[in-house]
Amino acid sequence: MGFGVSGSTAIIFLGVLVATGTLYTATSNASENVLEAQDADAERTLERTNTAIAVTNASYDANNTSLTVNLTNVGSETLSVSETTLLVDNAYVDVPSANATVDGDAATDLWYAGEHLSFVVDADPAPARVKVVTGSGVAATEVVS
Repeated sequence: MGFGVSGSTAIIFLGVLVATGTLYTATSNASENVLEAQDADAERTLERTNTAIAVTNASYDANNTSLTVNLTNVGSETLSVSETTLLVDNAYVDVPSANATVDGDAATDLWYAGEHLSFVVDADPAPARVKVVTGSGVAATEVVS
């Protein structure tokens, strides 16, 4: 055997080595991304499982055309007031931060387990139903009295 056969064998071996290294790197990164996504999904599922809210009451004051919605965090997850959404008759309502209070405190954004959240918004005409949705997607619906 001459140098040509040995040289071409070495080049082919080197090419296979480089290709294998590239394939391993790509496969490793892809499997790591899949595992991270599965972990994040499991965390979101656990958060959703531990989240529960209850609408204590939803009342409309015709004199002031204001709607008051009182809620209780009955789950074990701490919720964010700014990520909580209010729907009135299937329409999104922007609640100013001053009109959202947790046990009387409008300065906090945290809504701990067992605490009460109150929304006060303008509504005209009188609404029939309200729906409150948390940041994780857990919702509660109530008829307005």
